[in-house]
Amino acid sequence: MTADPAQKDLSKTAYDHLWMHFTRMSSYENSPVPTIVKGEGTYIWDDKGRKYIDGLAGLFVVQAGHGRAELAEVAAKQAKELAFFPIWSYAHPKAVELAERLANYAPGDLNKVFFSTGGGEAVETAWKLAKQYFKLIGKPTKYKVISRAIAYHGTPQGALSITGLPGLKAPFEPLVPGTHKAPNTNIYRAPHYLEGPDGTVDPEAYGRWCADQVEEAILFEGPETVAAVFVEPVQNAGGCFPPPPGYFQRLREICDRHDVLLVSDEVICAFGRLGTMFGADKFGYVPDMITCAKGMTSGYSPIGATIISDRIAEPFYKGDNTFLHGYTFAGHPVSSAVALANLDIFEREGLNQHVLDNESRFLGTLSKLRDLPIVGDVRGNGYFYGIELVKDKVTKESFNEEETERVLYGFLSKALFDNGLYCRADDRGDPVVQLAPPLIANQSTFDEIEQILRASLTDAWAKL
Repeated sequence: MTADPAQKDLSKTAYDHLWMHFTRMSSYENSPVPTIVKGEGTYIWDDKGRKYIDGLAGLFVVQAGHGRAELAEVAAKQAKELAFFPIWSYAHPKAVELAERLANYAPGDLNKVFFSTGGGEAVETAWKLAKQYFKLIGKPTKYKVISRAIAYHGTPQGALSITGLPGLKAPFEPLVPGTHKAPNTNIYRAPHYLEGPDGTVDPEAYGRWCADQVEEAILFEGPETVAAVFVEPVQNAGGCFPPPPGYFQRLREICDRHDVLLVSDEVICAFGRLGTMFGADKFGYVPDMITCAKGMTSGYSPIGATIISDRIAEPFYKGDNTFLHGYTFAGHPVSSAVALANLDIFEREGLNQHVLDNESRFLGTLSKLRDLPIVGDVRGNGYFYGIELVKDKVTKESFNEEETERVLYGFLSKALFDNGLYCRADDRGDPVVQLAPPLIANQSTFDEIEQILRASLTDAWAKL
């Protein structure tokens, strides 16, 4: 017989039974598990009644903010009418409406929507689709993928293979063969030989160099073997690397030249995170596929999608050709209904424009932290920023392994939370603090975030 939940110690129960994701479980053997019980606007509360800024929108998800009763009501209404039906050879109205709406938002001829339940599944879908596409058009040797160093693309076996973080992949190897890496667009860590006489790097020249490294990887592997290039508009892992000017235009040319599909992984960057419905819109390029999830419903129900160009979909719409792939809960009626209502909020409240109007203020507020000796770089776009931490601003020397463990994990992550800010302090690449609040955040939110960061980072510097 189970105990009354109201009388339980939730923290102990969490440690005993809830295997938390990407979590060092031993950390909670003798300390409480943080337990969040409520959200409203840009704030969350724990089970002790403490209030925090949600500086990461949950996990780059809660675009419209917490506590949107109308989204909960839409979910309940849809569940009463049709709680579930698969889209395996059948349709239901909300999936049809959402597919049409996403196609209307998407750039170019990206008019076909293949639903999943999350971002990793959307990436997995895109790679499988690319491989079968080339088989159907008589190019069966094109199956490889080029992605970027330190990039994160998901946890399924295929998506994890595309991921560029060796530490995340090592426990699960061997993975799916055929994935190869090119440099990312971290201009702060650009190779010294690209610096001019004054020690700076020209952004346009750097963008061309980064794109040309992708072409070099394609040529090295053989264009007849490469199916796709997977890139995020602003790369998440490593700390929010925006693209240099001209980078995506050059990348589009390279992919077209070698008959390689360009996949824009927008699981984080879509739905307003950069101030546009899709990140490709922000940087002026048209990919062959877009993968997306997270902000589509603002997290009120899970959903993901791969949006595909008519050109890539065309051979699948002929004869007995079939894409033998799918997910039970993909295009779920409740999730589809919530997504539509969430997108209504975007349009009614002008969330994208709100981000565009305020992104420079957010960046400017965070950039005040550059006066701290521990802050090496502040970068990003829209409502998506990373603060890279260093031990020496002049040489850009990073933390060593012991310092990362002691300062980043042993102190800073907890200090930020204890001071009232939920965000991410991570070392996937170099030590970085990431900020991505709900899109309703304003200057008062930015100021509060900056004040908490200033106090916490000052204390962290003293621990080095």
